[in-house]
Order: sequence, then structure tokens, then C-alpha cells
Amino acid sequence: MTEREKWEAGLWYDANFDPELCAEREKAEELYTEFNQTRPSEKAKRAELLHKLLPGMAEDVVILPHFYTDYGSNCSIGAGTYINHGAYLMDCAKITLGEHCFIGLNWGMYTAIHPMLPQERNSGLELCKPITLGDNVWLGGNVTILPGVTIGEGTVIGAGSVVARDIPAGVVAVGNPCKVLRKITEKDSIQYKIQYKK
Repeated sequence: MTEREKWEAGLWYDANFDPELCAEREKAEELYTEFNQTRPSEKAKRAELLHKLLPGMAEDVVILPHFYTDYGSNCSIGAGTYINHGAYLMDCAKITLGEHCFIGLNWGMYTAIHPMLPQERNSGLELCKPITLGDNVWLGGNVTILPGVTIGEGTVIGAGSVVARDIPAGVVAVGNPCKVLRKITEKDSIQYKIQYKK
């Protein structure tokens, strides 16, 4: 099997030294480096570069530089999603962001798993597991999401959280490790708060 075939089969594969995979990551790096050097007024150029880098991105997505990804081709980003400065999508496995996700500053999604033994880790081997965000997820600033995690629709993840396990839909979750704090209810509406302030 080629390293790509091992990768696609979910097996341990040589991610760091295989020439084909290295060339794909270099192509992505060229695109995101150019994107990160654009001026705010160069909106058409930014859109063109992002669509080359992220073919699975919907039309009305906003991504602010600086932005980084390993391949780009393994990312799916839903309509209306907003990604603030400093994002890193390590898309060795599939990364799926639903529609209307709201993503804070300086966050990362890491799909790669490396061997625990140093001699195996130094050989370049890795395994990867997908990450999925449902629609309308809000991630605060400096959130880290680890391999294999799914976050349910409408959930809010507090700033600075490290998400190592699945989080259900419709909750507030915070911390390191990230844990569910409570359900989101109608009492969270700003209309409710305005009404009861009077």
C-alpha cells in the first residue's frame, strides 16, 4: 500500500517523509501564505485563494488571516460560518464545520495522533481521526479541539477550553478538559434578560 492508501484506510502512515503528501502540504502552504499576505481591500483575491485552498468551502464563509491548514482539501465549511484570526485546521483527517459556526481567535483543530514511543514518533508515523462541528456552534477564543471529537449543533465552547471528548448539542461547555456546564435555554435569550432587567 502507498502511504496515501494507508492514510485513507485509517492506518498508521508516513505523514512526514512521504514525497506525495509533502508536496500536497507544500501546495497548501503556498496558498495560505499568499492569502495571509493579502491586504484587507483585496477581497476578490482573498476569495479566489481560499476557494483554491478549501474546495469544500461554501460561498458566504468569512475567514480572516492568519489562517493555516495542512491540506485544505479535507475541510468542509458550511455556509455563513465565520472564522476569526489565527485559525489552524490540521486536516489530516476530515474536518467538517457546519453552517453558521462562529469561531473565535487563535484556535486549532488537530486530527493527528502520534506514537507515544519516541523512536516510532521520529519515524514520521501518524494516525488521524476526523473532527465535526454541527451547525451554529460557537467556539470562544483559544479553543483547542483534539482528534475524533464531535460537537453537537448549537453548542457554545468557552474560551481557552481543550475539547478531548464529544460534546452534545445545545449546551455550554468549558474547561481543560472541556466539560458540559449546563444546557442552553430560553433564559439565555437577550430578550429575556432585557425583559427582566426592567
